[in-house]
Amino acid sequence: MTLDQAQKQVDQWIKTIGVRYFNELTNLGILVEEVGELSRIIVRKYGEQSFKESDKKTDLADEMADVLWVLLCLANQTGVNLTEAFRKNIEKKTLRDANRHRDNEKLQ
Repeated sequence: MTLDQAQKQVDQWIKTIGVRYFNELTNLGILVEEVGELSRIIVRKYGEQSFKESDKKTDLADEMADVLWVLLCLANQTGVNLTEAFRKNIEKKTLRDANRHRDNEKLQ
């Protein structure tokens, strides 16, 4: 599935099942909440914190998908074409960082 297809699928779901989009500020709050849930799993799985009993049934992939879902909603609401935005972002990073990481002694 492409980003464009994902944006369209989310839009179709919102219009047929979700009734309407939450407003942009609500979705921003939801995005921050979902990123927090993703962070919690990663900190416990790859960091030093141990899992609490309530964390043990969490699914990393599902939490990432939740973040993506809300980001797709926000893109739809604000008229952002994520395919084009991502293409431009890769181009920007490529031009800006062409040698930066290769020349970074900390990464050697």
